[in-house]
Amino acid sequence: MTDLQKNLIAGEWLAGESEIENRNPSDLSDLVGIFAQASADQLEATLDQAQVAQREWAAYGLERKQAVLMNIGNELMARAEELGTLLSREEGKPLAEGKGEVYRAGQFFTYYAAECLRQIGENADSVRPDIEVDVRREAVGVVAIISPWNFPTATASWKIAPALCYGNAVVWKPANITPASAVALTEIIARQDIPKGLFSLVMGSGRSIGQRLVESPKVNAISFTGSVPVGKGIAAAAIQNLTKVQMEMGSKNALAVLDDADLDLAVSLALGGAFGGTGQKCTASSRLVVHAAVHDAFVEKLVAGTQAMKVGHALDAGVQMGPVVSEQQLNENLAYVDLGKTEGAELACGGQRLEMPHEGFYMSPGVFLNTTNDMRINREEMFAPLTSVIKVGSYDEALAVVNDTNFGLTSGIVTQSLARATHFRRNARTGVVTVNLPTAGTDYHVPFGGRGDSSYGPREQGKAAAEFYTTVKTAYISAGKPF
Repeated sequence: MTDLQKNLIAGEWLAGESEIENRNPSDLSDLVGIFAQASADQLEATLDQAQVAQREWAAYGLERKQAVLMNIGNELMARAEELGTLLSREEGKPLAEGKGEVYRAGQFFTYYAAECLRQIGENADSVRPDIEVDVRREAVGVVAIISPWNFPTATASWKIAPALCYGNAVVWKPANITPASAVALTEIIARQDIPKGLFSLVMGSGRSIGQRLVESPKVNAISFTGSVPVGKGIAAAAIQNLTKVQMEMGSKNALAVLDDADLDLAVSLALGGAFGGTGQKCTASSRLVVHAAVHDAFVEKLVAGTQAMKVGHALDAGVQMGPVVSEQQLNENLAYVDLGKTEGAELACGGQRLEMPHEGFYMSPGVFLNTTNDMRINREEMFAPLTSVIKVGSYDEALAVVNDTNFGLTSGIVTQSLARATHFRRNARTGVVTVNLPTAGTDYHVPFGGRGDSSYGPREQGKAAAEFYTTVKTAYISAGKPF
């Protein structure tokens, strides 16, 4: 991708008003590509064409739509190694995770390909005689999708696939940190049997392209994944046009380890949940709430496991944790390390910048001990390979700590007690709850989302996606008097 990579504007691949470089966070000497930045005029042009294309797409037959989504999904899965390598190269997650993400993205498209044929409405008799009622869902219109860098293909796909399935046009603004994956996905979609301008890629900064997109009266719905401050700004802009909004934002997920837990399992879940994807997951286990009876034994195993993790180039064999995505993110992570120490937490291991054979944004995974839930490192989303252990004296205290947060995306419990697991599952105030599983890792055919500052609007994924990407129409039909 050393040539200029362009935006897809109103069905045409076009250069923009400027360009940016994209470099490999594992090796800064590796130039992934040069990517165009769209102009305001290009955004307006693509929004105008999207409105036209959406009406044409909505009239496509169900099987024609199904074939489009199935083709996209099958190609993603078939090219998972190639595109996963590209993803890991530009984002920094280990190759196995990159390939897995692309394959999962393909599954989103094949799932919603099947959903194209399952759009079945409801019928009812009116309370008035000789009148029937037909209730069905229709496309909401033009959907703006603003996706993050940490899952550049999967998160975008779980928004794009249902948007297309339910008859909408899509204008996609991906994160500028991971443009190569965006171009690769767009190339696959653009080759399909779709109207000109139905799907558009507008790369650019959030301050320019992103802000204009969410403020546009030509947009009927906005699906966003990112930070809480940005999400609140989008909501404030969207309400001016009464634009439909769906947002997935921050988190501060907790994994509760009880006194009857299988400690080897608990440590395995904690390590994977806290440090998978370099901790750059909205579902990461950043708080480990551990019963005092097993605290010391758990910490000993946790620290040993953390220190044993292999950090390195994302494409190298055996690497368990790649680099942080950018220098800015690395600096923010290191600032949280200093903050934790200032607050009185003990840094048991890690949390340091690493010098590697290739210049990149590497740091060692870190574990804080002797923390309390009122510390900022346990209140704010760090998005870093850092986790904190919070000691508690009972199950009730563990549940209270898990729920003591402004966020509410995922939570988990490690226990051999069915009664405690059931109580936790019913009383944890999060949108997703796991039992003897990591807080990170969800399926594509069921709802995903959180509470509090974590989410706003209808759920994503599965059949729940229809609530956001469609609008309900109720029709009354009088058949008249029979002959």
